[in-house]
Amino acid sequence: MQPVPKKTTVLVIGGGPAGSYASSLLAREGVDVTLLEAGKHPREHIGESMLPSMRNFLKLIDLEEKFSKFGFMDKPGAAYKMNPNDIECYTDFGVLGPGHSTWNVIRAQSDELMFRHAAEMGAQTFEETRVESIMFENGGDPATARPVVATWRSKGGQAGEISFDWLVDASGRQGVMSTKYLKNRIFREGLRNIAVYGYWEGVSIYDKHGPRENAPWFEALNDKSGWVWVIPLHNGTHSVGIVMHSATSNEKRRANPGSLEGHYFAQLKFVPGVQALLGDNAKFIVGSIRSTSDFSYHAKGYSGNHFRLVGDAAAFIDPLFSSGCHASFSNSLSAVLTILGSMKGQIVEEEAQSWHDAKVGLVQTRFLMIVLSAYKQMQIGDVDVHAHDLDAPSFRKVFDFFRPVYQGDPDAPPEVLTDNELNEMINFTRSFFTPMTAQQIATAREKVANTNRPDAMSFAGPIMVTSELSHVLDHEDGDTLAVLKRINSLRLLQNETSPEAFMTDVLGGYRANVEKGKMGLARA
Repeated sequence: MQPVPKKTTVLVIGGGPAGSYASSLLAREGVDVTLLEAGKHPREHIGESMLPSMRNFLKLIDLEEKFSKFGFMDKPGAAYKMNPNDIECYTDFGVLGPGHSTWNVIRAQSDELMFRHAAEMGAQTFEETRVESIMFENGGDPATARPVVATWRSKGGQAGEISFDWLVDASGRQGVMSTKYLKNRIFREGLRNIAVYGYWEGVSIYDKHGPRENAPWFEALNDKSGWVWVIPLHNGTHSVGIVMHSATSNEKRRANPGSLEGHYFAQLKFVPGVQALLGDNAKFIVGSIRSTSDFSYHAKGYSGNHFRLVGDAAAFIDPLFSSGCHASFSNSLSAVLTILGSMKGQIVEEEAQSWHDAKVGLVQTRFLMIVLSAYKQMQIGDVDVHAHDLDAPSFRKVFDFFRPVYQGDPDAPPEVLTDNELNEMINFTRSFFTPMTAQQIATAREKVANTNRPDAMSFAGPIMVTSELSHVLDHEDGDTLAVLKRINSLRLLQNETSPEAFMTDVLGGYRANVEKGKMGLARA
C-alpha cells in the first residue's frame, strides 16, 4: 500500500458521499487530490432513502450504471402521512418525467461504491487515516488565513503531515473546520432532533404490485411528538426509525424508564400506518437498535481562504425529506467548480467563496422550507418558525436570490424577510404534502395540455407559483390547483437536481460549466 503523500493539490477530509464525490470530480479534471477517511469501508451509516437527483449527479462521474446494476431497491416516490386525520399523500417522482426514479440503499454499500470509484477515477484514497489537526499559513487566524498543512494518524500507528493548496472539509457532523477552528456552527433549536432506529424482517411492502411499490412510508406520531420512517431495502429488511425533538425524547424516557429498545417500541404504538405495515408477521432484528442525533445546524459561512465546507460538515437540515446525499453532491460540485474557477483565474478567490456560500445556502434553504412546512403540518410540540431561525448572514444572502423566485417576481428587489413572508413561503410549500391520487395527476396534465400557455405550465417548464397558476385555472378547479402546486413544489428543487442545471443558475454574475475538462465558472 502506498504511503500518504507529503504534498497534494487538494486535500479532502472525509470519505462519505460528499468527500468521495468531490474527489471523483477533481480527479476527473486531472487535479492531484488526496482523500483521507478516518473509518473503514464498508461502514454503517443511517440515511437509506435517496432523491431522484442522485442519478444525475452519479452520471456526471460515470457511476450511475454501476449503481443501477448493483441491485439497490428501486424507489418510485415516497408516501407521507403528516396529519393523522388525512389520507396519506404521495410524492411521485414520475411527474418530473422519465428516468426520475431513484433507490433505497444500504448506506454501507453505497458509500463504499462511491469511495472506491474515487480511487478508480485517480484520487489517492486512504482509509483508517484520521486528520488530527490543521495548520494555517504563518500561524494565522483560521477565519482569514489559508490552511496549508494537515497532520494525520492511521489506525496502524503511522503519522505524518501533508501540505496542500486547497482544502475540502467533508468530515461530516464532526465538521473539523467549522467546530474546531472556525467555531461557527449554529443549531436550530426547533429541529434539535434525535433518531432511534432499527431493522425488521417480514414488513409488508407499501402498494405491493402497484405503481408505488417499494416507496418508503413517512408518518407523524398521532401524539404530535415526532414522526417515523419505514424504508424497504434490497436485502429483504426494512429500516424503521423514529425522529423527535431531543427534549421530548428525554421527557418520554424519564416518564417511562427502561431500555432504548423499550422506548422505541413504545413510540411505534402512535403510528397506526406503520403498525399496519408491520402487521403480525414482521420481526424486529434483535440487537439492531441504534440512536443518533439528528440536530439541524448550519455554519455561518461555507467557505474561506482556499477551503470549502461540504455535506454534513457544512450543514444538516433533517432526515424527513431525504436531502442529505443530494445536498452532499450539490455542495461538492459547487466546491469543485469554485476551486477550479479560482485556480484557473476565472474568478477571484473571494468571489468564488461567495458563489459557494450562496449555492450551498440556496440548496439548504429550499429543503428547509419543505421540512419546516411538514413540521407545521404535523404541528409537533411547540415548534414555532420565525424568520430569525434563518438569520445567519449566509441564509439572508441566499434569500436575496431565493425570495423573488419563490414568490414569482423576478424583478422584486432583495428584502429582509418578515415572519409573515416566511409563513407565506411555508404555506405555499405545504402543498408538497397535499394528498392526491393518480387520477388527479392525470386530470391536471390534461387540463394543462388544453391551456393556451402549455409551455409556461409544462411539467418540465419553469417554476410557477400560485399567482401564475390563477392565470390558467378557474378558481373552482381546486383539485388541479392542488396537483399543480405539488408539482411546483417539486420543480422548486429542480435547479439542483442535475449538474447541468448548475449551468442555468447565475449567482454573483457567474455561471457554472460542468463539461469534462472545462469545469469552472464563467462570467454570465
